[in-house]
Amino acid sequence: MSTGSLAATPSDESDVRSAVQRIFDQLKSGQYEALYDSLPSSSRARLSRDQLVKGLQRTSSLYQLQRIEIGAVRISGNLAVVDTVMYAHFAPPFNTDGKLVVQQYLVREEGSWRMATGDRATIDRFLKSNPSFARKFPIKRPHIFTKQDGKWVEFNARQKR
Repeated sequence: MSTGSLAATPSDESDVRSAVQRIFDQLKSGQYEALYDSLPSSSRARLSRDQLVKGLQRTSSLYQLQRIEIGAVRISGNLAVVDTVMYAHFAPPFNTDGKLVVQQYLVREEGSWRMATGDRATIDRFLKSNPSFARKFPIKRPHIFTKQDGKWVEFNARQKR
C-alpha cells in the first residue's frame, strides 16, 4: 500500500466513509469501549479506555445523537479529512435540536482508519508532514447551530455571556 500517493481510490473513500459512520454509530449507541479502538495509537497512549468511557458517560445525558451527514472526503496517504454534519437533541434546560458542522480527521494505522478529530497533536503532526494537503485543507473551526423558530441559528458562546 502506497502512502505517498495523493490519488485516493474509490475503496479508500468508501473505507473512510464507513469508518466515520461506524464511529458515529458507536458513539450514538453508547458503545464507548469499542469506540476506544477507533482512536489512533497516540491518543490511546495519552488516554486510557476507562478515562474515555467515563468521560463519554458523564456527558451522555446532555444530548442524544440522531444522525450524521457525511460530505466530501479528501485523502492523502494516511490522512483523511471528511466534512460532516451531526444532528442531536439537547436535553433540558436547552431542550432543543442542534447540529455540529465539523471536519473529521482520520489517520490510517495498521490498515484501519482511526478518528483523530479530537487529537490536535496527531492532526498537526500529519499536516506538517504533508504541507500541500495542509494548504488545500486547513483545519476549519466547528460551527454549532441550534433550532430557533424552525430555523438553524449559529450558536456563538461569546454572545451568550
